[in-house]
Amino acid sequence: MTLHTPKKSLLIPNLIFVFLVTYSFVSSAQTQIRIIEKTVKDSSRVILPDTSLTKKRFGHAALQFGLAEIMPQLLDQFVTKKDYAQISFKTVGHNLNPGSWQFDNDPLQTNQFGHPYHGSYFFNSFRTNGYNFWQSATASFAGSYIWETYAENQPPAPNDFINTGFGGAVLGEMTYRLSNRIINNQLVGFKRQVNEVFGALVDPMNGLSRILDGKWGKLAPNTSLRDSTKIMAEFNGGIRNIQLNNQWHSGWYGHVKIYYGDPYEDYQTPFSNILINTEIGKDDSTKVNVISVYGSLAGWEIQSTEKVEHLAVLSANYDYIRNVAFFYSGQSVRINLLSEYDISKKCIINTTFGMGPIILGAAPDKYITPNGRDYDYTMGLGINGSAAINLAGKVFFNLNYRGGWLSTINGNASHYFLHTVSGELSYMFVKGLSICGEPGYYSLSGRYRHYPDIFKNYPYFKGSLKYSVNL
Repeated sequence: MTLHTPKKSLLIPNLIFVFLVTYSFVSSAQTQIRIIEKTVKDSSRVILPDTSLTKKRFGHAALQFGLAEIMPQLLDQFVTKKDYAQISFKTVGHNLNPGSWQFDNDPLQTNQFGHPYHGSYFFNSFRTNGYNFWQSATASFAGSYIWETYAENQPPAPNDFINTGFGGAVLGEMTYRLSNRIINNQLVGFKRQVNEVFGALVDPMNGLSRILDGKWGKLAPNTSLRDSTKIMAEFNGGIRNIQLNNQWHSGWYGHVKIYYGDPYEDYQTPFSNILINTEIGKDDSTKVNVISVYGSLAGWEIQSTEKVEHLAVLSANYDYIRNVAFFYSGQSVRINLLSEYDISKKCIINTTFGMGPIILGAAPDKYITPNGRDYDYTMGLGINGSAAINLAGKVFFNLNYRGGWLSTINGNASHYFLHTVSGELSYMFVKGLSICGEPGYYSLSGRYRHYPDIFKNYPYFKGSLKYSVNL
């Protein structure tokens, strides 16, 4: 296997791309707001037809797709002058050979976050121009292939192709829906421009599409992507303690969890229900500690009654966990059984059980792989389960388990069992405000063919104040 110098994260050129596109949004925003001819009564609930959601605009999509390919490459090659971006006909010819593909040795953040983030641009170049989820997912894989073969002089990497294609579709649909949910077409003036800019920062391709379609700043009916979707957000802030080598590491942390949609409504539509879980904090490794996205792909109702509801949901999942003690990243598909039990007016219990293949996972390897990574690429099976109790809307308790069996496909010959267990108890003392405590632990069991096995547990405890709001 040929070794090559790890390239730095794609985040810098991508963030420059976000800035340039957003700047063009603000400078191009129209100062005159066209008043629509028809009066919309109770427009917060009434949804008028929006043909722009179904009309496919291939020209605009191709233009935005090309920008997502070309702009980061030009920045890498001519501005930041990255070694891997110095391409030629020789490097392209080499990369077009199917025998040239090999796993790379880039840092975890580049491979497991930078590439999926870049892939979301390819996805949304088509998603924001009238194409559906599945058609846009094809664009994220196509964009990944083109980047791997034409935009770098390093051998194409199968891990990058999967991370950019699959991860790009998951992050892309999430940002596309949130961006449309943020933008309120019935606002005017300064508030409307702020509204548009925030939507563009979440999904730059959606903002660019609104410019090209002449929608930026115009008064119009809101689309179904905004009106029909329920969103609940939780914001936590507090202290986190993690035990490592018999010592406790303490520091502040912030946690945001967003529930998009109702799992029991419109469950045949991809990503009608999304759960986003993010965590940042004071840490020795990175400030971004958790990014987790769950998106429903399809659902099937199981026999239910007034008191009990059951639903089977196929989901696409993206996970990125990194803290001072532990890291893991993976992309998976799972079948989930969701159940809700209305025990009484003051007691509701929700349970979840899920299982499915991990398409590609990155598991920590203390022995360093032959090509210099501190993690192995793996495939395997993931399992998750949870139970939550709501008592009179004041006391909440939930227990969560997530586990995975992983077999190495690139790295040191090994297999892993990773899992996390956590429980959160919270009390809402004022409407929207709760005090929370969360004990838990991460566990890693690694069995190696040529090295001693590893068994480690990382206990932690979080104490926080939580603010909950319906958006």
